[in-house]
This record gives sequence, C-alpha cells and structure tokens, in this order.
Amino acid sequence: MYSLTPDRNIAPKKGRILLAEPYLNDPYFKRSVILLCEHNEEGSFGFVLNNYIEFDMDQIDENMPYLDSRVSIGGPVKKSNLFYLHQAGTALEESVEGAEGIFMGGDFGQLKEHLVKGTIKTADVRFFVGYAGWSPNQLMEELEQNSWIVTDADPQVLMDTHKEDLWTEVLKSMGPSFARLAELPEDPRMN
Repeated sequence: MYSLTPDRNIAPKKGRILLAEPYLNDPYFKRSVILLCEHNEEGSFGFVLNNYIEFDMDQIDENMPYLDSRVSIGGPVKKSNLFYLHQAGTALEESVEGAEGIFMGGDFGQLKEHLVKGTIKTADVRFFVGYAGWSPNQLMEELEQNSWIVTDADPQVLMDTHKEDLWTEVLKSMGPSFARLAELPEDPRMN
C-alpha cells in the first residue's frame, strides 16, 4: 500500500517546480509542471513548462529566426503577451533571475540579435504565451488542499521543450513514492 500524497515537505519559493497532483482537473493545469518564478507576500507567478501551442516563434514574430523549440502556453494570465526564459544571464539588459541560472525577460531586440548571430543558442531560450499567477496566499491554500507537489528544479529540464511527458519524468525522478503517482491514470475511474 502506498500513499497518494507522499510526504514531501518542501516549501514553494522562486526557482522551484510545482507539479499538479494527478487528478487536478483544471484545463490549464492538468498534469502541469510549473516553474515558480516568484513567491512572496504579494503573490506568486510562474510558467507552465509542458503545454505547447502549434506555432513556431518565426510565425509569431516574422523577424525571429526559425528556432528548434516549441512555444509554451505559460498559463491563463495575459495570454496575448509573449514572455521568455533564457540562460544568457546579463547579456540581455533588464533580465531578472527567475531560477538559478535561468533569467526572465530582458531586451527583446537584443535577444533577437543574439539568436540571429548564434551567440545565444535555441536551447538557451524558451518562449511562453501568458503565465500562471496566484494572488496573495492563494498558492499556499492550494498547497494545503494537496493540489500541488513542490520540488527543486533542474535547469536542463526547465529549458528542454522536446520532452513528451515532463510531468511523469519529474515525478519519477523524485523517488519511488512519487513514481507511483506518475503511474495513476488521468481518469480515476480507470484505476
């Protein structure tokens, strides 16, 4: 017998990952993996890493070179805005560290120049339409309801847009108790 809520007492904070519990049935967050980019008394926000749209960046911005990377639906907030994470550090003015070695935003013109020149590689940047956000204390309430599992982030996993089942992969990497959660069917009636 195993627990459907393995004991894991990791607090949410900037740079950690949120994994949706197996039966969270929300259209944006079902089996999602979210990089938490901010968590404080004013609220929390992050980007869904494993939900993609069927457009490439050169289709969204005609001045962007073709990138071998998928664009993610970052969440339901500001769905008409484009956001990005990168590993270029301070090479992009105004970028802010969102996780260890992973930066958010910065000068978009500089980013395009670097991508065209090849000084920033496709694997070092990923794009999101929208983001996930929580009002003050909302995320903590959802954690108390066991809606999310918190774990540490692996920068290589965060930047890879080619993973087919990131949610399962991250759960399995957390040990046997969590690997069992990854094996649960999406529909509990199928168990």
